Amino acid sequence: MTHEQKWWHRSVVYQIYPRSFYDADGDGIGDLRGIIHKLDYLALLGVEVLWLCPVYASPNDDNGYDIADYYRIMDEFGTMDDMDELIAEAGRRGLKIMMDIVANHTSDEHRWFCEARKSPDNSFHDYYVWTKQPNGLMSVFGGSAWQYEENLGEYYLHLFSRKQPDLNWSNPQVRREIVDVLAYWLEKGVGGFRFDVIDLIGKIPEQRITANGPRLHDYVLELNEDGFGQYDDILTVGEAWGATPETGVRWSDPDRHQLSMIFQFGHLTLDQARAEGEKWDIIPYDLRELKTVLSRWQTELYGRGWNSLFWNNHDLPRVVSRFGDEGEYRVESAKMLATVLHGMSGTPYIYQGEEIGMTNVRFADIDDYRDIETRNMYRERLAAGYRLHGVMAAIYAKGRDNARTPMQWDTSEHAGFSLGTPWIKVNPNYWDINVLSAVEDKDSVFHYYRRLVALRKTADWLVYGSYQLLLPEHGQLFAYCRRYELDEYLVFGNFSDRTLTVDPAALRLSPRADVLLNNYPDPTVLEHGAIRPWEAAIVKL
Repeated sequence: MTHEQKWWHRSVVYQIYPRSFYDADGDGIGDLRGIIHKLDYLALLGVEVLWLCPVYASPNDDNGYDIADYYRIMDEFGTMDDMDELIAEAGRRGLKIMMDIVANHTSDEHRWFCEARKSPDNSFHDYYVWTKQPNGLMSVFGGSAWQYEENLGEYYLHLFSRKQPDLNWSNPQVRREIVDVLAYWLEKGVGGFRFDVIDLIGKIPEQRITANGPRLHDYVLELNEDGFGQYDDILTVGEAWGATPETGVRWSDPDRHQLSMIFQFGHLTLDQARAEGEKWDIIPYDLRELKTVLSRWQTELYGRGWNSLFWNNHDLPRVVSRFGDEGEYRVESAKMLATVLHGMSGTPYIYQGEEIGMTNVRFADIDDYRDIETRNMYRERLAAGYRLHGVMAAIYAKGRDNARTPMQWDTSEHAGFSLGTPWIKVNPNYWDINVLSAVEDKDSVFHYYRRLVALRKTADWLVYGSYQLLLPEHGQLFAYCRRYELDEYLVFGNFSDRTLTVDPAALRLSPRADVLLNNYPDPTVLEHGAIRPWEAAIVKL
């Protein structure tokens, strides 16, 4: 590894969706005091960074990703005093807070846009993107990306909801405003930022360029130099759906002074039908493709940039339901997926509930879903003649509310999330899957994650070792080696519900190998090459 070692190279980030984490005041909505209440649990897990999805003032058209005021806390979540207390209490436990910065767009109720829509001559009008002749750009949430303002005779751009007008980053004053936002939160003591859809800020809508515009990296460099780069050791990660390993180096090479890392999604679009190009059109994924994509990021960024490692987040389905087995082998497959991911080089991200093996939810009625994207797709596809069964199947597989049902704390009413009625229903399986039982069971998914998190803090090979994919054409086994100095380690996972027979020599195994971590007792692979359903291990060769 050629670059300077950073604290976040050994850290694990835990993502919190505040609305669904823990409700301390009984109104059915998670809040900041709820997070404070659960800090000891997060410290027990061993993570060092807490990424909060947006907690700013918002009308909640897109659950907080439509910000009305970057300098005020959403009333449902608490007060700025609560936020200050959270930062302080987290710090006492060795936990840093990472804020979610939504800077591609604001809410249409933000003061800037309220002024911008008054007149073309208003000083805030150029904070946003306007045209008199809209082109065919479409919103991610369905329909046109242009909304008409009758009093102006102009259309404003919204790549997401019509209540999320896009900011005009070619205006230097907009960029200064965002730098000021960063400075405000850094002065409060936060340890980093996640930048929402950062790859869209360089858009040139008149040329139908939305992602990866020509000035994108200039803007990010400016954010670093004028903003967070003024502070020591700030962790930054950008959401970049269209990133490749080549552009990933450009984003995360420390010599380029942009971001610490990016979220890349190539491994999470492999079950998306290519022809239609929509996430709702689902095809079976091929493990060989998954291995190829993840391995490219491991090898091409090695010594040049830094990886983020994640299976799921607030926009994605639960990993156990997507790539594992949410039935008989739920525990084994959850541990296997954790092993394969955390065995790689990069900063791992755990999404709330992942550490106890939470699964997707299957609500029978569309009215039980809250996500704007899901509800829009449901209406549009039924109107277009799609069958109800197929529409619901797509929602069960890919809907964002899969990740947003309340955290399952115990077996009391509403899974211990709230004394009130939750804003969205709890997954009924909380009787079997909950934090209380997971903490009490030393063989649980939770304690397995604890061991993985602890290993990263001490194992240099895990953080800085090189990577080599083994058996790339095997359709059920994901295996790779990590090398560091004179030592070599094997990480493997069986992505199937059947026992695999593999020549131990192909995995460089011998009976003398030392098993560091295994999700089954007494691994048989060392001598006999038998890898049980969803089995995983980390072995020192």
